[in-house]
Amino acid sequence: MTRFLLQLVALPACLLLAASLPAFAAPQSAPETGVTPSASTSADQADATDAPAAGEDTVASRQLQAKLTTDDDLKGVTANVDDGVARLDGSVLQPVHKQEAAQIATQTPGVATVVNNVEVDDSLGAHFHAAYRQMTAKLVAIAARGPLLLVAILIVIVAAWAGGVLSRNLRMLRLRTDNPYMDGLLRRTVRVIMILVGVLLALNLLGLSSLVGAVLGSAGVVGLALGFAFKDIAENYIAGVLLSVRKPFSPGEQIRIDSYEGKVVALTSRATILMTMDGNQLQLPNALVFKSVLLNYSQNPKRRFDFRTTMDAAHSIRQAQTLALEAYSRIEGVLDDPAPSWTVVQNAPGGIELQFFGWVDQRSSDLGKVRGEAIRLVKAAFARAGIQAPRTVQHVVLSRETEPQATPAPPLEPAHGASVDTSVNRDIDDQLAEAQRADAAAAGNMLDHEKPGQEKDTP
Repeated sequence: MTRFLLQLVALPACLLLAASLPAFAAPQSAPETGVTPSASTSADQADATDAPAAGEDTVASRQLQAKLTTDDDLKGVTANVDDGVARLDGSVLQPVHKQEAAQIATQTPGVATVVNNVEVDDSLGAHFHAAYRQMTAKLVAIAARGPLLLVAILIVIVAAWAGGVLSRNLRMLRLRTDNPYMDGLLRRTVRVIMILVGVLLALNLLGLSSLVGAVLGSAGVVGLALGFAFKDIAENYIAGVLLSVRKPFSPGEQIRIDSYEGKVVALTSRATILMTMDGNQLQLPNALVFKSVLLNYSQNPKRRFDFRTTMDAAHSIRQAQTLALEAYSRIEGVLDDPAPSWTVVQNAPGGIELQFFGWVDQRSSDLGKVRGEAIRLVKAAFARAGIQAPRTVQHVVLSRETEPQATPAPPLEPAHGASVDTSVNRDIDDQLAEAQRADAAAAGNMLDHEKPGQEKDTP
């Protein structure tokens, strides 16, 4: 019985001992298993570190090579990245291209250091080959854009045609003016604006809109330089524009600028063209015309003429005045309003000088002809009345035995002005019209003259 009880107690004790053996075995085996896993883990971590580093170098190499390939000047450069060090090899044409390649490599992610072994090829063959390659690429690009280029050219041609039509029909734009000079300036402005619009549309179609800003910027700089270089030309052009706006004279009017006198032929962008009374063509710079004193004889249709005559001091001033006014006031062309007038200029030992005035309408009478006829009639009236000019010769009588011989009387002028031509002088009108037509047909005029048989546009 006691043995049986001992067996019962020993059996659970053996089971408990068997169960506790693995627990005691685990702490003893821990140091052995800890050494082996530690070594394998370090190897794996080293492999894992090398793998990402190699992957980053590969990615950096691809990115750098792609950036270099996009630039035509750097296509001969090869790149290789190893441990963050970028090695550049190959050749370029300019030293600046070598610097650009190094800069691109520095800006590439994953590159810490750049070794630039790129060589500069200065040989003539390399440069010729590069130029040939660029020219070929341009020609291929132009050929590929051939249809678009034709459409762009067509747009510019249509814009130029539309500008010409609108410039000839300003009343469609409500820009018609009575000023012929301003009208010519508006025509050119409308034409230029339409052409510029066509060019902008064509550039936009070709994808060259960014070129417009560069062209405008360059045009500003070039314009500033040309403005200093051609200051006189720019001054004359601006003066021509201001003259066209102010309109101090019109075509065909007779004007006087400083000591120059003639009838207006045209106003161009550079000069004012006159025709002198001798039939000669005279060109005056617009700047001179704008800054000078200008006398317009044709602006007012009424114009005054004057002439002087001298008589002997022994005669009556009142009688001479009455005879003279009565004589030339009857001339056809002398206006009654304002009426003829007179004045005494001086009473000197050499005689009495009288000055007479009269007015004519230049639209129907010529100033020179009327003035000449007035002088003739006053001379005739004075001769009939015995009013003589101052005696400049002294007669000395040496003997009274012989009577002095009678001096023959001067021939008398007719007392009338019948069949006297006082019409407007038309000597150079045909030459003036021909010069105006020739000037209107020339390019760069700010004045559009009418052609023979063409009616003037009415607004």
